[in-house]
Amino acid sequence: MKLITAYPDRLSQITTLYLGQEHHPYQAVRMRRHSEGMIIHLDGVSDRDAAEALRGAFVHIHIDDAVPLEDGEYYLFQIEGIQVISDTGQILGRLTDLIETGANDVYVITTPEEQEILLPVIPEVVQKVDVVAGVMTVHLLEGLV
Repeated sequence: MKLITAYPDRLSQITTLYLGQEHHPYQAVRMRRHSEGMIIHLDGVSDRDAAEALRGAFVHIHIDDAVPLEDGEYYLFQIEGIQVISDTGQILGRLTDLIETGANDVYVITTPEEQEILLPVIPEVVQKVDVVAGVMTVHLLEGLV
């Protein structure tokens, strides 16, 4: 499993994992770190064919098992699909992806016309994120759009 969590060591404490869009529960029998990821043995997945059927599925944990966040922090799943508007009121589109770079992350905003806007995740750009309202307000630096 490729790890996309900031807290990989916490996974060894979690016994139930949820796979795929349906969030089908599986009991983790064993986990161990391997290179940049983990090898997980799931109860009921006893051969290569059963494991292959799960290839590409996202592995989720229950929100109760997640690391508590500080004020102003949010999980990626909470902002995927959020509407993005500029601080001047212009509707830019929806947040559809996150690109991790060496310096700062970059949000991919998909416009209603299916164009992509790349916004650096820095305080000068991301002004406010209201997860409950489903709106992110950003300041467009010159040259971003």
